[in-house]
Amino acid sequence: MNVIRSEKIESIEEDNNLAAVSEVEAGIRDFVRNDVAYLRRPAASAVSGTDTSPESSTETTVNNVNSLIQRVAGTSLAEIENLISELESLRDLLHAEGQRVQREISGYAQLSQAAMKSTRMIADNVSQWKRAADGLRNG
Repeated sequence: MNVIRSEKIESIEEDNNLAAVSEVEAGIRDFVRNDVAYLRRPAASAVSGTDTSPESSTETTVNNVNSLIQRVAGTSLAEIENLISELESLRDLLHAEGQRVQREISGYAQLSQAAMKSTRMIADNVSQWKRAADGLRNG
């Protein structure tokens, strides 16, 4: 069951990674198409007399890049936070299992000691009976 859960988690992580990569690629394409296109044709905008100055275009470009980075970083941070919470729950599970194993070992040690005492008592009683039987035969 843990293997199925692990495979499911890996599949979800792969889907999230593919989605993040696709989002980054789309953002880069949009960035190149819209925000860097003015660099390829500076003469055309100057000739047409448009009001788009390189400073405002640069500011827009920077804002778009910052937005893209925040979206990508947000996805990565969310994945990291999910991973941290999964690791914390795994740590808690391992801690609880460690305590359970210690209790089991302690119980086994007590049971083993009780079995050794019982075996010793039985062996002592059998040896006493054997001596008594030998004493009756010889006597």
